[in-house]
Amino acid sequence: MIDRYTLPEMGKVWSQENKFKTWWVVEREVCRVQTERGVVSQEDLKKIEEKADFEVSRILEIEEEVKHDVIAFLTNISENIDDPASRHIHKGMTSSDLLDTALALQLAEAGDLILGKINKLIEVLEKRAEEFKDQLMIGRTHGIHAEPITFGLKLLLWRDEIERHLSRFEKALKEVKVGQISGAVGTYQHLEPEVEEMTCKNLGLTPAPVSNQVIQRDRHAAFVSAIALLGASLGKIATEIRHLQRTEVLEAEEYFSKGQKGSSAMPHKRNPIKTERICGMARLLRGFTQTAMENVPLWHERDISHSSAERVILPDSCITIDFMLRETINVVDNLMVYPENMKKNLEQTRGLIYSQEILLALVEKGLTREKAYQMVQRNAMQCWREGDDFKELLLKDDEILKYLEKKEIEQHFSSEKILERIDYIFDRYKKSTQ
Repeated sequence: MIDRYTLPEMGKVWSQENKFKTWWVVEREVCRVQTERGVVSQEDLKKIEEKADFEVSRILEIEEEVKHDVIAFLTNISENIDDPASRHIHKGMTSSDLLDTALALQLAEAGDLILGKINKLIEVLEKRAEEFKDQLMIGRTHGIHAEPITFGLKLLLWRDEIERHLSRFEKALKEVKVGQISGAVGTYQHLEPEVEEMTCKNLGLTPAPVSNQVIQRDRHAAFVSAIALLGASLGKIATEIRHLQRTEVLEAEEYFSKGQKGSSAMPHKRNPIKTERICGMARLLRGFTQTAMENVPLWHERDISHSSAERVILPDSCITIDFMLRETINVVDNLMVYPENMKKNLEQTRGLIYSQEILLALVEKGLTREKAYQMVQRNAMQCWREGDDFKELLLKDDEILKYLEKKEIEQHFSSEKILERIDYIFDRYKKSTQ
């Protein structure tokens, strides 16, 4: 997935090279802190910083023998330093002090990339919502024509939803930006708590208030869940666009570039491939959430049952949502919108979309809701069955004409009131985000 689907910057975050580079950032920072505290000499720190280096292929070669990735990494670092000063590296630490603190740095790096794209998507949705604020289209409930809305309102609804995801993701990201340098079972038996505090501060992390051998995995489960929930909403947006692109509807459509092909067999096809891809990837993210939650209960102070799973779900969750966000931004920004088809579909039911207007007008005249509903539905069902014009049926209905004059009926077949309320919704939303 990294090679084919991700952007270069997100792929780099989860590359082997960057993983070991981040490991070294943590180990080096602990040595610097210990130098500042007078535990490691300036001379030894200088040797460590000048000579320390690693090579991915060599680490993997050592790991093949020792069957332990951290030991392999430390061995490669030490053999490059080739000096007794290397003894200070990892002193008093456990593997998870390194792994979980470095993982926090990787998640922070990946999280910043994701945040940038969430904000970009909000910006694009806002722009297009304003563009189509007054573009009338049919609203659908249960897939059936309901009453008119505007396409801008649909886009504004999506923007509002993504804004909530921004808040959730920021909170989840803050919860995983936590480090620990607390020793084998979290008791600081061989290191002072001050080392952890200073190291985390210098790395831009918060020390875990309490740890055992690992950072507790509810934090990571919340992070993956926030990503999956965001993915679900991207899937929702994609599903709606796919419906709007259906041949029978065709109110909006993914941009179809010059030279693009839709089908190997049928040259006429213009398929919603990006939005279908987004929907499929949203399913992946929901699966990752279950695994992340299964990682929360570990044996006693720690086992490694979570580790193998995290090596898949954490990079792939970040990579997948990063790609989905890029695709969604592209789809929305370049979405082809067809107002003429929206108008045609509005008129498809021959005025039935104004049935509630007539119902409420009759109720205002003093009829019970049940009686008014019966009178309007009678005409509506004839419109469905016979294909008659709804307004014309009402204008010929003697029972309805006892309560409504013809000009009153006429004035209820208008969308002006809808547009007035759309302006109100947009204004209220803007105030709520200021």
